[in-house]
Amino acid sequence: MPAVTVPAEMPASEPQSSPPSVLGDVGGYFTAPLRWERSEWAWFAGSILAIGIAHRYDSQVRTHFVGPGPVSTTNTYDTQDAIPTAVVFGGTWALALLTQDRDGYREGWAMVEAAALSGVTGYALKYATGRQRPGDTTDPNEWFKGGDSFPSLHSTVSFAIGTVLAESGNDDYRFLRRLLGYGIGVATSYERLRHNAHWLSDTVAGAALGISSAHFAMDRRYASGGESHLALVPIERGAMLTYRVSMP
Repeated sequence: MPAVTVPAEMPASEPQSSPPSVLGDVGGYFTAPLRWERSEWAWFAGSILAIGIAHRYDSQVRTHFVGPGPVSTTNTYDTQDAIPTAVVFGGTWALALLTQDRDGYREGWAMVEAAALSGVTGYALKYATGRQRPGDTTDPNEWFKGGDSFPSLHSTVSFAIGTVLAESGNDDYRFLRRLLGYGIGVATSYERLRHNAHWLSDTVAGAALGISSAHFAMDRRYASGGESHLALVPIERGAMLTYRVSMP
């Protein structure tokens, strides 16, 4: 009978736990306040203060753009105001696919994660606060009335994607990255005010949510000892969608 060689130690089969890797990031995001340190709480307090100050000037800013009286806004240019953010997002992915650059893929996925997490949170806040839009009322204190003004989702997503662009990658073009990344957020927020789609405090809240979500996504994606992450790995003639799991 021919001899059969049996390995001394059989490798353990890898557990089929790819979906929980994504859920791990989602769970980590929504439970992050439980692990916040002093700096995170300081950022949160500063954001609340900034939103409160902006709320003080909601009426003045609305009057500056559309006048003091009631204005029924039928077109808030939602699609038009989303174009710059979409161009940056699409351009990041297009460049990564064209150059087969791993850092580009990682930056693109950080944008996806930041936009998705902040977007879901933004939608939840919209329907929890029920704030009326400036096109529906001249009073910025119309909360819990079935509206969907707070926060501005356009501002949220533009700052989420823009912050990833601004703060990721190498430092060779850091100034230009920050100018473009944060500039997209500021410009988008300005257009939402100009089109009477949101109050000033809506856009400030969106900026705070987008920026903080972007930093969370980058911390998870760029951390050397991080947990599992969704990734797009370049291969010959294409790319492969994978999950990376860091084992203890």
